[in-house]
Amino acid sequence: MNDKVIERLQFITFGADADAHYEQTVKACEGGCRWVQLRIKGFDERIWSDTVLKAKEVTDKFKAKLIVNDNVDIAKETGASGVHLGKDDLSVSEARQILGNDFIIGGTANTFSDIVRVSSEGADYVGLGPYRFTTTKKKLSPVLGIRGYSAILEKVKRENIHIPVIAIGGITEDDISLLLQAGLYGIAVSSVIANADDITLKTMTLIDKIKKHFK
Repeated sequence: MNDKVIERLQFITFGADADAHYEQTVKACEGGCRWVQLRIKGFDERIWSDTVLKAKEVTDKFKAKLIVNDNVDIAKETGASGVHLGKDDLSVSEARQILGNDFIIGGTANTFSDIVRVSSEGADYVGLGPYRFTTTKKKLSPVLGIRGYSAILEKVKRENIHIPVIAIGGITEDDISLLLQAGLYGIAVSSVIANADDITLKTMTLIDKIKKHFK
């Protein structure tokens, strides 16, 4: 059974080949990351499944959570910690029927209405974004910026909705403090770690910044 603690730093892998996703998983975990979302696009199911299984050996070793992007069947087949669903993917409620209660299920949101829907369907966390324009995702939703986040989080609080809201989309190291001050539970990053000269060191730096905010 997976514990369902939602980590405040979520790393989303990014790369042109399966090996890149695996190597990023290793280096991020060595830097203290305890939440890796494998965002594998355009590979056949066998390569996807094999990469998840390889990455799971790493995340199990470091007691980190491994989240599969989009693919509920592969998450179940490999025994990953959970799945993250985009707005055009299977619904959270449908995924829950397939996976059961032990798996973590995250949903993507761009508006307050999205958060209400995803939360009511039983998601464990929400990825709200994008913060700014990003090239790592196609079909990008409208950019929110800090004002957009603040307005949505205000409504979440007012409506007494209790679900961890994670900022995502084009986030850099310099954005962390501002986003957490706005009331976000945590942040999800991709290129800021994946493209770093030293992935392990960059991961450590980001974790340190987040920890300082919650002291």
